Amino acid sequence: MTELTPNDIRNMRERSPNLRARDFTEQNKISEAALLAAYTGQSTTRLDAHPDRIIGAAQELGEVMALTRMASCVHEKTGTYANYHPGPHAGMVLTEDIDLRIFPQHWRHAFAVETETENGLRRSLQVFDGAGDAVHKIFLRDEARIDAWEQIKEKLALADQSQTLELDSRQAPEAPKSDLSKLDVLRKEWARLTDTHQFLRLCSKLKMNRLGAYRIAGAPFVRPLLPLAVDQMLGLVQQRGIEVMVFVGNKGCIQIHTGPIETLRSMGPWQNVLDPRFNLHLRLDHIAEAWAVEKPTQRGMAVSVEAFDKDGALIMQVFGVGKQGRDSRPEWQKIVGELEGLEEGISA
Repeated sequence: MTELTPNDIRNMRERSPNLRARDFTEQNKISEAALLAAYTGQSTTRLDAHPDRIIGAAQELGEVMALTRMASCVHEKTGTYANYHPGPHAGMVLTEDIDLRIFPQHWRHAFAVETETENGLRRSLQVFDGAGDAVHKIFLRDEARIDAWEQIKEKLALADQSQTLELDSRQAPEAPKSDLSKLDVLRKEWARLTDTHQFLRLCSKLKMNRLGAYRIAGAPFVRPLLPLAVDQMLGLVQQRGIEVMVFVGNKGCIQIHTGPIETLRSMGPWQNVLDPRFNLHLRLDHIAEAWAVEKPTQRGMAVSVEAFDKDGALIMQVFGVGKQGRDSRPEWQKIVGELEGLEEGISA
C-alpha cells in the first residue's frame, strides 16, 4: 500500500468530518499523531514533547481536563496541574484531582491543537508515543487561562513544523509470561512484599510479567473473577458510596482517580462514569480476564480488582483508598469478596 501523504489524509478527513478522530485513524490505518501532523501550520503546531515542557505549560493553563487512555478505557479528570516531580525515568503530578505517573521515554511527539466545534474553538495539548499512539491529552476549559495559550505555542514550538512524522512500528502487548518452575519462589517473595511497587520488580527478576504471575500464583494471592465482575464492582462502589482509586494508563502515562463513583450509565458495550470532575469510559466487552489481587504492604493488605484484554494488556486497576482519615479499605475488601469468581483459574 502506498503511504498516505498529508494532503491525502486531509482530503480523507474532509469526507468524514463527523467521525471521531480515533475511529477515523483506525479505519484508515494511520496513527492519531500522523493525522494531527497533517494539519501542522493550519490547526496544529508541533511542540517539544518532553514532559518537563508539556507539564510546565499545563501548570500555566488553570483548570483543564486531563485525559489518559488505552485501547479499551478512557480516564478523564478535571483539575489544575501542580506539584510536578520530574525524573529521567519517571515523573509525577500529585494533586487531589490530577494524579499522574509519567514515563518520559514514551513522550515522543506533541501538538498544540485548535479544533472548531459547535461550541467554539477547542484547544488542547496532545502527546503521543513513538508509534503515534496517544499518551496524554490536556483540554482547556472555559476556566482555563486562554491568555497563556499563544505564549505556550510560541515557547514550545519546534523548529521542525513539517507535516510528516517519522514513526516507529507499533509493538504488540507482551503476552502473559509464567514459569511454573519458579512458583515456590514467586509465592515466597510475594508474601514478603512491603510495597506494591516491588511486585513488578519481582516479576522481572523471575522473568514473568503481571498477568503471567497472576495465572499461576493461586490463593491467597489472587482469585480469578468472571469478566462481568468488573461491572458488578463498579455498581457496588457506587451503591455503597465508598472512595476508590481507579488507575488507567499506557506505556507513557498512568492517570489515577481518587474518590467516589456517583453516576454510572451504560451505553452499548460501554460502561461510563459521568461525574462532574471524573469521567471513565470502559469497554466491558473487551475484558477477557479479571482478577482480585492481594499484595502485602507496610500499611496493610493492598487489594485490587484488575481487568485485562484478550492480548493480556492491562485495562484498569481499582484499589480501596488508604489515606489517613479516608480509609475505605475494609468496605472495599467486602465488595471484592462478594464479586463473582471463576470455578477454576486460567491455565498458564
